Formats: sequence, C-alpha cells, structure tokens
Amino acid sequence: MSDMEHTLAAEATLEGTSLHTGEKVTLNLKPAPEGHGFKFRRVDLPDKPFIDADVSKVQTVERATTLAEGSVRVHTVEHVLSALVGMGIDNALIEMDANEPPIGDGSSAPYVELIKKAGIQKQSVPRQIWEIREPIHLEVGDGSLITIVPSKEFRVSVTNVGKDGRFVQYFSTVVNSEIYEKEIAPARTFTFYEDIKPLLDKGLIKGGSLENAVVVRGDEIMSKEPMRFDNEFARHKALDLIGDLMLSGKKFNGHVIAVKPGHGPNTEAAKALQKNYAAMRAMVPPVKLPEAEAVLDIKDILKILPHRYPFLLIDRVTGFSSEMKCTAIKNLTMNEEFFQGHFPGHPVMPGVLQLEAMAQTASILIMRMPDNQGKIGYFLSADAVKFRKPVVPGDTLFIDAEITKLRRNIGQAIATCSVNGEIVSSAELKFAVMDA
Repeated sequence: MSDMEHTLAAEATLEGTSLHTGEKVTLNLKPAPEGHGFKFRRVDLPDKPFIDADVSKVQTVERATTLAEGSVRVHTVEHVLSALVGMGIDNALIEMDANEPPIGDGSSAPYVELIKKAGIQKQSVPRQIWEIREPIHLEVGDGSLITIVPSKEFRVSVTNVGKDGRFVQYFSTVVNSEIYEKEIAPARTFTFYEDIKPLLDKGLIKGGSLENAVVVRGDEIMSKEPMRFDNEFARHKALDLIGDLMLSGKKFNGHVIAVKPGHGPNTEAAKALQKNYAAMRAMVPPVKLPEAEAVLDIKDILKILPHRYPFLLIDRVTGFSSEMKCTAIKNLTMNEEFFQGHFPGHPVMPGVLQLEAMAQTASILIMRMPDNQGKIGYFLSADAVKFRKPVVPGDTLFIDAEITKLRRNIGQAIATCSVNGEIVSSAELKFAVMDA
C-alpha cells in the first residue's frame, strides 16, 4: 500500500441482522476526505448525528465495543473498523439505520468484501504513521497483558486463553491488506455456552445463532461449520485488537503483543497510545528562527568551520542566547552516509558523531570571535559523555553549546543534543584554538 492516505472509491451497502437486537440493519460505507478518519452516522435518528471512532467516545466494552455521543450509541464497532484498517483505508463514513452493524458470520470478511466492492481510492495527502520508539505496557483486568514495542512494521502477536485454560491458542503476523484478508478477516467471534445461555434465557442477543459465532460447550464446538483455522480464536482476538486499537485515532508501526486480550484491555491500550502520542507531540518545540545576525545558514557555517561533507554535522545555527551560548540543528535523513552502515537494519546515529556535532556547535562560538577568525579548533578531551536515547532517521537534532571557560587558546564547553525536547546525549568538552 502506498504512503498516501486512502478512502473508498464509491459507496457500498451491506444489509443484515444486528447481533443484540436481532433487527434488520443497512450499513453504507462512503468515501471521506483526507484527514477525516472514521466516523459513524445514525441516519435513523433526527438530525442524523455523527459519532467519531475515537477512544474518548467508548462507553462500554462488555462483549463488544460501544461508542456514545450523548444519548446516541453505536454498538459492536470493532469488526467494521478492523476491516477498514486491515484493508488500508484511512478515511470513511459509516452510515447505519440502526444502533449496530450487521453481524454477518461473526467475522470481518463481509466488510472486507464490501470494501473490495466499493474499491479503494488513493488520496493526495501523505499518510502519517507514528513509529513507536519506546515500549508501552499495560496489565488490565484478569491477567490481560498488552505490550507495544518498537517495530518497523505493524505486527500483532496474540495469545488467547479461554475459560479454565481451555483453547489456549497463539497467532502472530505482520498486518497488511493481503494478510488481513486471507489470515485474519475470516476468523469468527466465539463464545462459551455457559456465558450466553443466561442472556438467551432473558431474550437478549436476539440476532445470535450458530451461523454467526463459534459456540463452545465444554470442549465441544457446537457450531455447524468446522473451525476455519486451528487457532481461529486467537486470530479473531487479533481482529478485534486491530479494530479497537484504531480508536486511538493514529496508525502506527509497532509490535503489539497481547496475552488474553479483550475489548476492555484493547481500549485501555488505545487510550495509552493516544496519551503517548499527545505527550510526544507536546515535546516537539516550535522552531522560531531568530532574525538577522542571530541566524547562520549553511553558507555562513561553511565560512566559519573547516569541515565539509560528510563531516559537517550542523545545518543551521538558529540562535545565540549570548556571545557564549548558541543552538544549532541537524536534520537527519535516511540518506546520511553513516546510516547506511551503522546498524543498517535498525539505523542509529553513531554517538561519536553526536559528540562531533556538539564540538562543531561550540566551535562556532569560538571561531566567530575576532581574534580567532581563520584559526582551527582541535579537541583536547571529552568528559562526562552520556548517551541516553538512540537518534534515528527522521529526527531533528537540536545541539546546544555554551562556552564555560576561555583562557588564551584553551576553551571549555558544555553541550547537549536533544530530540523532541528530550536530551539524547551530553558532554563536557575541552579544545585548543590553533593557527591554521
């Protein structure tokens, strides 16, 4: 799938029966503009209200995920959302004339077919995918564990643990549209007979049958159709997990490892994703470039420093707090030569080059002084060097340096490198200024 956002190429309609009420329902999938995301619309109600597919709208998570906006509710949203995400759709409007989508056969395959019927349309805005950098871990409810760790792909690994340890199953895969359609979408929802019998006796889940769920009694499968996969239960848990996590509102690359997941733990993980993303964005400082003499572009830097590609490690000086303190930046792209060979499978900026960027920034301060113009600064020592976090392609490195001592031709400085407002490395530097 391309790196651009996608929506549906046309409208498509699915009719069926809702699980809990047993009512007939018509669902329409419609195209939506860039940046729209997923929204539900109750066309059977006055004013035809919208509900965002957002974790802040989650009301209940018992047996299914329910969204609410005031008194307006939409039940069991996870299957249609999972299909949209799994098939690479970013923007869609989901219209229904009831409070719940059709249950179909209990899988998301009917929605995959609906999406294929509508067609997929590339849009003009680049898709924004958040790359998880640090693990997110949750322990929720009765032994449910969800951990999301860094990965260059979106991957899910699910361990299902049934009641009393029955039907322990495992499933793991990278998620893309081809794998989703063949390996995840056909997996049906499942339930234990002892859990649903009281609900059936009360006249609830009126649309439920052995045709739209795998029902387990003891160690026996009651449903007429045999299991579609040996680990169908774990696959359906992955299906639900994908749909529920999309309520975070953000597509991401990361490896989701879930043990005994459910709608409660899944939506708590969606909340954690949303919170972590907001915190990450809040740490990105606005770059306000100072005016006139306070800014040095690359041409100015080349006049001051003797370094040249590929050893020139600052792109711009964005400001001087004083004659002895300044901030520079380095924009890191995958094209940097050091990324090609330094952990090429997981490219990381070498720490020694971060140290060099700090030294070059400090040198700017020294070499701008009238008495030092035309001279060269040489390293004497680097003390208290610390590397706290990896620096990777796509990062913008902010380098702050301050001259703390200058006597004759010997100078000392403290310097830090930061990404997204967090210090990733720091050092105390000593150097000598010599004639060229």
